[in-house]
Amino acid sequence: MTIHIEHLTFEAIIGLLDFEREHTQRVVIDLEATYDYENGAFIDYADLAEIIIIRVQESRYELLEEALLDLETLILSSYSHITALYLKIQKPDILQNCQVALSQNWHY
Repeated sequence: MTIHIEHLTFEAIIGLLDFEREHTQRVVIDLEATYDYENGAFIDYADLAEIIIIRVQESRYELLEEALLDLETLILSSYSHITALYLKIQKPDILQNCQVALSQNWHY
């Protein structure tokens, strides 16, 4: 099975620039998690979305790389039956003429 969470959008402090440290900005996260569905071991997408939002908002990351790696650790510790994970973090409003993002695929 693969669970998809697309365009999870919320406000958070994330970034290196002075104004990014002082004001929240819109963050958009996409996730795909492949897992073995055995003996009722499912992934609650509402809980997964909530733990992602809480972690990003509380952590106030400076780098998207830090956020991505920390979220991977958090998600795997919460759902150990995941066999593959894709995460993408966007800051859609940081530049006027494009959206910036960072993504990573993991296979376990």
